Amino acid sequence: MASPQSGRLPVTVVTGFLGAGKTTLLRHLLLHSQRRLAVLVNEFGEVGIDGDLLRSCGFCSDEELEGRLVELANGCLCCTVQDDFLPTMQALLERGDQLDGILVETSGLALPQPLLEAFQWPQIRSSTWVSGVVAVVDGEALAQGAVVADPAALEAQRRADPGLDHAAAIDELFEDQLACADLVLVSRADRLAPEELEKVQQRVGPLVRDGTAVLPVARGAVNPELVLGLASGAGEQAQGPGEAGEDPHHAEHEHHDHSHVAMQSAALRLDGVLDRQALETRLLELIRSHGLIRVKGRLRQPGKARPLEIQAVGPRLESWYANPSDQASLAEPGLDLVVLGFALQQEVLQSALEALRTDL
Repeated sequence: MASPQSGRLPVTVVTGFLGAGKTTLLRHLLLHSQRRLAVLVNEFGEVGIDGDLLRSCGFCSDEELEGRLVELANGCLCCTVQDDFLPTMQALLERGDQLDGILVETSGLALPQPLLEAFQWPQIRSSTWVSGVVAVVDGEALAQGAVVADPAALEAQRRADPGLDHAAAIDELFEDQLACADLVLVSRADRLAPEELEKVQQRVGPLVRDGTAVLPVARGAVNPELVLGLASGAGEQAQGPGEAGEDPHHAEHEHHDHSHVAMQSAALRLDGVLDRQALETRLLELIRSHGLIRVKGRLRQPGKARPLEIQAVGPRLESWYANPSDQASLAEPGLDLVVLGFALQQEVLQSALEALRTDL
């Protein structure tokens, strides 16, 4: 559920073309995140296939399915935001205290931007935050010079939606999806030779924003923390499947997800006064320069009764003042952060943040 401190439910948007591997990724997240996730699936043409695959994976009891799995089959979500997405999200948020987060799987034709703009609507803005936009790309297809493995199936899906109000070419859709991505996952990477994977990364790299990680995955197996960012808060170490026994008080751990990509988490703490704007600017600089994938934590400021919640994935950074807390108002000014990335240089990161203190 949304934590008492934040009061907002994280939403992860998963985008990518038909057949890229979105549903396989969702199955893995639902089964291995150890969180109560609801999932909203937007596919049409082949109605029910994705929903059936998720429904049969056993991520929740039969009694919970109706409230945890929602299928929107009236057309491309970015074209039906007001009619379909808004009422569906409002219904899910009515049960927000029974959930830890929401996954949204867009159709292969969706433009992510209209959906992201919908999260600014007053009806849902105060109750959610965008935990990240994850683009899944087909590694095999890209290695062969195509952005989608089955263009005919994608075109059939386009024809199945008479209400589709954007007619961008496949390459343009691909570029739009990557431009909005905070994290890119290259599916079927286990079937690629090293030189093929490098070719894919060279194709994708120029199309994403600076600071967006491009990671290989196999069969949707990726550490859920990379995608969801749902650890309880600053100070808790990121844990992937099978890592629950690790000591959460160690400052740094190394994790290996099923795609054999080594991820590290580091806890950073410092006492003193920091300016919010300067901190946010520095964090974005560190994300770009140190390849940080996730940043999350809390800033305690003098004169503020509420801590500032900080959440970032790739180049997307959001911050807001959490619900009132007696403990926060009594705590000394300072910063608690958890960062996730690769080959982390904890001392360098710590020094970069210490330099921001205004009370030295």
